[in-house]
Amino acid sequence: MYYTYMMRCADDSLYVGYTVDLEKRLKTHNAGKGAKYTRSRLPVTLAYAECFDNQHDAMAREARLKQLKHQDKEKLIANQNHGNHPGCFFANEDHMNI
Repeated sequence: MYYTYMMRCADDSLYVGYTVDLEKRLKTHNAGKGAKYTRSRLPVTLAYAECFDNQHDAMAREARLKQLKHQDKEKLIANQNHGNHPGCFFANEDHMNI
């Protein structure tokens, strides 16, 4: 399974990425070994995640989320509906248009 995620940084900014292991990625970011952006904004927490069956869809969603304004990302976070996988929203067509 592949995940597109948003991490909330200590300065309240949001970092968007994709991974195959959310827990490991969170630990990597908080160890200062993740993205350059998050290294100076620690700690980070998982704010949002969507699950995908393939890397292509996860990366495409990552690109779309990166284009959103901060307020639109916050709306997604506020309205996420957790599926059967803890910490993961299962993407559907309605949310893909945001």
